[in-house]
Amino acid sequence: LESYSYSIAHDLRAPLRSITSFSQIVLADAKDKLTTEDKDNLHRVINAGKHMAKLIDDILQLSRITREELSFEIVNLSKIAEHVKHQLSSSDPDRQVTWDIQADMFALADPRLVERAIENLLDNAWKYTSYTNDAKISFGSVRKHSETIYFVRDNGAGFDMNYAHKLFATFQRLHSPRDFSGSGVGLAIVLRVIQRHHGRVWGEGEAGKGAVFYFTLPSSA
Repeated sequence: LESYSYSIAHDLRAPLRSITSFSQIVLADAKDKLTTEDKDNLHRVINAGKHMAKLIDDILQLSRITREELSFEIVNLSKIAEHVKHQLSSSDPDRQVTWDIQADMFALADPRLVERAIENLLDNAWKYTSYTNDAKISFGSVRKHSETIYFVRDNGAGFDMNYAHKLFATFQRLHSPRDFSGSGVGLAIVLRVIQRHHGRVWGEGEAGKGAVFYFTLPSSA
């Protein structure tokens, strides 16, 4: 099934590029001949094409995560989080977000895959605090029953715990795409990464009061 998904997604990219590219060409070359409604329709085609391209990229990434060979080493999770924080802050320098990233968090993990998981979790926190005044995003860890549990917490939109079972399903979204963009694959990628490390991942939240996502990784001891 993973191989099939990869093949289908890969083969869809070329015709989709043609649809989007030729729509952009028509819009640019014939804009003086087009009505406002025609232009609006072409913009809809182009935007839908870009959205589908993002879905395809996410499917391919999800497939690759399952197929990739793992290479375990001691990874500095704090350093990864700081890098992601810098990227997100640079993408929207006008946003005021308070970050709290615990220093010197290490784990035994595949560096490429665990970076994707942390990136998706922090990106989610960044996205769902976009309408929050005094937005706060934290990344830290706690020790419980001789186990290290890592967490990403935010004070954003949150979610209804009655739908928590849908959080990590592919293409499942608990918020309207009109409010928050996305493909619904980010948390599915997180789940796949953590499962490949034989860890656990879960989320807790409350609508309008933020969310926290927990995960475990092999001990670095």
